[in-house]
Amino acid sequence: MTDVALDQLRTLVAVVGEGSFEAAAAALRITPSAVSQRIKGLEAATGRVLVRRTRPVTVTDQGAPVLRLARQVDLLLSDLAPSAAERGPVSVPVVVNADSLATWFVPSLVAITDRVRVDVQREDEQHSLARLRDGTALAAVAADPTRVPGCTVTTLGTMRYRAMASPAFAARWFADGVSAEALAHAPVVEFDHVDELQQRFVRRVTRRRVDAPRHYVPGSEAFREAVRLGIGWGMLPDLQSEELERDGAVREIGARTRTDVRLFWHQAQLDSPALALLSDAVREGARMRLR
Repeated sequence: MTDVALDQLRTLVAVVGEGSFEAAAAALRITPSAVSQRIKGLEAATGRVLVRRTRPVTVTDQGAPVLRLARQVDLLLSDLAPSAAERGPVSVPVVVNADSLATWFVPSLVAITDRVRVDVQREDEQHSLARLRDGTALAAVAADPTRVPGCTVTTLGTMRYRAMASPAFAARWFADGVSAEALAHAPVVEFDHVDELQQRFVRRVTRRRVDAPRHYVPGSEAFREAVRLGIGWGMLPDLQSEELERDGAVREIGARTRTDVRLFWHQAQLDSPALALLSDAVREGARMRLR
């Protein structure tokens, strides 16, 4: 790989982050033609196709290591600005699962928002590491402890989930208990098509897969509301369900419903004050709220 220019690396970050050449041009205050020339120059210098010219623009497998390098360089250069006034809050891209976002993660950031700006990307906790590997993020909350090359990993704690339903829903569908037959007919709420929490509970109870009617509700607060309203049963984290349970709005269905999801903090190995501040804040927030 020949020498690459800093403006080319920053342009790559902008193109992937903004999703198009035109949006990147606006963010960088240059023309779309200049953006295109910089990306072409970077591809020529690295000898690989870096991005797919789709909407939104996505990084290629060959481009992922270059994007990861570009994000790291961008963060380090921001940290090196002569003064905080000139630098402003440094932006750190981080991927977080929806339930953490809806409960403990955002309150953890309050004390550092004048020094660090977070670019949060939502992803299922089982699939967060893909964003680290492709260079989209520099840190992640994930359920997978596997260390990504160039990153460190530490334990954050555990989110406990329980199978919950509204009292009326439970009385209608589980009057005789939580059985394989009942679970096959009772509607279930799932976050999206890769959400496995409900099926893990079903397999633990029935020892087999059950194809029940499904509702997909891809939003943490909306998911909780769907369960509360009796649209279906679902696995809710204690951090979301305890107040509803005290108020009698939902109740745990059956026994053996608890599922513990252990969370880990992954971050790029960079000597970055901004990344260090974010990491300390996240770990402290998790210590206060997680098991």
